[in-house]
Amino acid sequence: MPIRLPLLAAACLAIGCSAWGQNVFMTGQRGPNKPGPVQRMPDGQPNLEGYWITQAPGAVYGVEEHPGAFALFGGKSIVIDPPGGKIPYQGWARAKQQDLQLHHMYDEPEAHCSESGVPHQIWTQFGFQILQPRGYVVMLWEFMHGNRIVAMDGRPHIDPKIKLTQGDSVGHWEAGTLVIDTTNLNDQTWLDAAGNFHSDAEHVVERFTPLDSDSIDYRATIEDRKVYYRKWTVGFQIWRNPDPHFEPMEFACREGNVDLQHYTDQGEKPK
Repeated sequence: MPIRLPLLAAACLAIGCSAWGQNVFMTGQRGPNKPGPVQRMPDGQPNLEGYWITQAPGAVYGVEEHPGAFALFGGKSIVIDPPGGKIPYQGWARAKQQDLQLHHMYDEPEAHCSESGVPHQIWTQFGFQILQPRGYVVMLWEFMHGNRIVAMDGRPHIDPKIKLTQGDSVGHWEAGTLVIDTTNLNDQTWLDAAGNFHSDAEHVVERFTPLDSDSIDYRATIEDRKVYYRKWTVGFQIWRNPDPHFEPMEFACREGNVDLQHYTDQGEKPK
């Protein structure tokens, strides 16, 4: 059964994105200028400020390999470990994922205007902005107006009893790589539109390694002993927006919109 296109993930295809968003997100084309060396902040660490977009356009529909369908990006798996490209689910958890995909797509959190969670937020559509005020890294998304504020001052995580949609993120630099450790996540988000899920025991370590002025190598290692039998890692590149005039648009989310062809299994039309 093909993966059904989620209500909100369909927006870029249904109503159109900016010219840059279409070129970079959909076709993988880049700007005319050759990338330069990695830029630096006054403290010597890489300067990642600017607008970026993930080069994994099919991941919002399925982080594992999946076929294309109506208005749907087919895509290869972004899972780079294990080598087979499959999420290492425990047996009961794989059965639950398949049931969510086949029978409960209307429960997809993003279709109910929820934020995407970590690390899913990285591969949402429309791109995101990075800011580096002193002592922090801030990430701002057009999609759902999501945001993450990452403290870089070595503070510990908050009380583990506190559970948040975006979790608690703390970061540090390792030889020019931005490392973000996220805990305190709740279980109210999915990893994609295919029912891939996690529990409130999810722990994510992300690594943003700049390759040049315009590209970042991204890796996220996910651990959840309640759901997976081992850690697993996703990986892809993130590219800088080459348009100097780009700015994010307003984003409106209306739960249960009229796109019931993709929002329900029955494909009913609104009356």
